[in-house]
Amino acid sequence: MGGTTAAPVAVSARAAAKATALSRREGYDAAILRLRVTAGGCSGFSYKLSFEREAAPDDHVVEAHGLTVLVDPASEPIVRGATIDFVDAMLGGGFKVHNPQAMHECACGDSFSL
Repeated sequence: MGGTTAAPVAVSARAAAKATALSRREGYDAAILRLRVTAGGCSGFSYKLSFEREAAPDDHVVEAHGLTVLVDPASEPIVRGATIDFVDAMLGGGFKVHNPQAMHECACGDSFSL
């Protein structure tokens, strides 16, 4: 996989374990998670997490706790310094991106603004 050696995001052990288990359950050979920022949501930007088979040549590649995380060049400046975590809760649980650059998050926690 290509990319740079700088790690734009951190990944908690809990998030890595959950993503690895989900990727195996969905039939992926390797645990490769993509973090992308898209325009939309009530605050302007949203995070999108998806599994990939391989990195694109210009992806930033982060290895953490047995998980590979890919961040595309357009999303990297927006998520720089963020941490991907997994919260195990009945309400509001799931993958969470804690981004120190986010100035405002909507009440649902799914979108943010800079």
